[in-house]
Amino acid sequence: MAEKVMKLHVKREDGFLYYIDKQGDVSRAKMARGGKKGGKPSKVAKAGVKKEEGFLYFLDKAGDISRAKMVNAGKGKKKAKAKKGKRK
Repeated sequence: MAEKVMKLHVKREDGFLYYIDKQGDVSRAKMARGGKKGGKPSKVAKAGVKKEEGFLYFLDKAGDISRAKMVNAGKGKKKAKAKKGKRK
């Protein structure tokens, strides 16, 4: 279940991907469509949200910043066990 972090009421436009950047602000970039490349990102709203490890931050349907707990956060990759060969 997601929880709201900050209310911004950002209005979305079609054809753009909205995300929370490394600085904790809302940014958008033009989506790549039909062989055309996407555009460079631009800031939509300054929020300055401090991100905590183990959470996924996103822009919800209301245009607010929300976060959800990641299921496998911080567990890392499992190492494969080495197979034991038969000795002759």
